[in-house]
Amino acid sequence: MQADIFRALGNEKRLQILEWLKDPRAHFPPQVDGDLVEDGVCGLFIADKLGVSPSTLSEHMRILTATGLVRAARIKQWTFYRRDEARLAEVAEALRRAL
Repeated sequence: MQADIFRALGNEKRLQILEWLKDPRAHFPPQVDGDLVEDGVCGLFIADKLGVSPSTLSEHMRILTATGLVRAARIKQWTFYRRDEARLAEVAEALRRAL
């Protein structure tokens, strides 16, 4: 298990983001561009719900995408984020084996 995974998961705000992205329709309003599940959630919605600036959210999402826990997609000028369930399952299994 890499230290960057622990760093990504060791932050309460990033854990909250992952939780919200687990069921985006329950936590975010419909979007004009992009489907909440198929395309992901617009970063501006996540920043607003988290109560942080877009630049602070960008750092959180940079860490989550660098570890593969979240995938980013550009639609027009916006970035949309969704969980990578396969990667999250790999991490969970690695943690189970390590413990």
